[in-house]
Amino acid sequence: MQEAIEKADALIEAMGYIRAFRGRIVVLKLGGSVLDNEAAQRNLLTDVAFMATVGMRPIIVHGGGKAITRAMNEAGLEPVWVQGRRYTDQRTLNIVEHVLVRTVNEPICRILEELGCNTMGLHTLSSCVLTAETLRLPGENGRKLDLGLVGKVTEVNAKLLHTLCGDGTIPVISSTAMDKNGGKLNVNADTAAGKVAAAVVAEKLVMVSDTHGIRRDINDPASRVSSLNEAQIKEMIDAGIITDAMFPKVEACLIALEAGVRKAHIIDGRIDHSLLLEIYTEQGIGTEIVRS
Repeated sequence: MQEAIEKADALIEAMGYIRAFRGRIVVLKLGGSVLDNEAAQRNLLTDVAFMATVGMRPIIVHGGGKAITRAMNEAGLEPVWVQGRRYTDQRTLNIVEHVLVRTVNEPICRILEELGCNTMGLHTLSSCVLTAETLRLPGENGRKLDLGLVGKVTEVNAKLLHTLCGDGTIPVISSTAMDKNGGKLNVNADTAAGKVAAAVVAEKLVMVSDTHGIRRDINDPASRVSSLNEAQIKEMIDAGIITDAMFPKVEACLIALEAGVRKAHIIDGRIDHSLLLEIYTEQGIGTEIVRS
């Protein structure tokens, strides 16, 4: 009986959030090991299906870096990294596109449809909502570093995304983009998610990864901070606390907040129902970032 009462209490707690977020768009960036584990992926997508069922309008943006690296190894290609970004020649881009669409995007759509949702995969082999231009990184002596066919997102087809969400369809966006000449570019999935959230002015941006939030000490899980504002985030970046893999996630959150998104979250997708716990409970389970 007590367990049943606790379940009812949880539903009552969630009710206010369900009412507040009904009809609102939330952008979810999926990445990390959750994409490599079908059971974990299905658990997470069950949470997404719940959100859609109670009236939220999810948009999914995904990467697939580990699967891409495996596919490159199988093809005998050694990944080359430039300032933490994968150098992408044409052969690499072909592998990236194939993996992101066939290995990641299509299974996400299939699982959501099995859970009763309508979906639409958006990528460079169908309808693409991301436009990008070639990315060059600053190097020494004012030189620009060439990353090959790597781009930065410059435009998002927000009109199509709003139309799909309004129709009850979940857009599932792969992190590849088209340039203005019809060429294809590999783009960073974290940054793409921030740009998508900014373009549709989402209620929330949720970065789902392999970390349970931002820590004041990277080696101490107990140092996780449950809530931060933009000013505090910038202080932690300047202090060298937020670096490496966490930086693009935080940068995406700041892009979204600056465009009017109310809150951004960083959560660990390996924890059962982390998405629902972060959105529909008072305590949450990751780190939320709010405007200053």
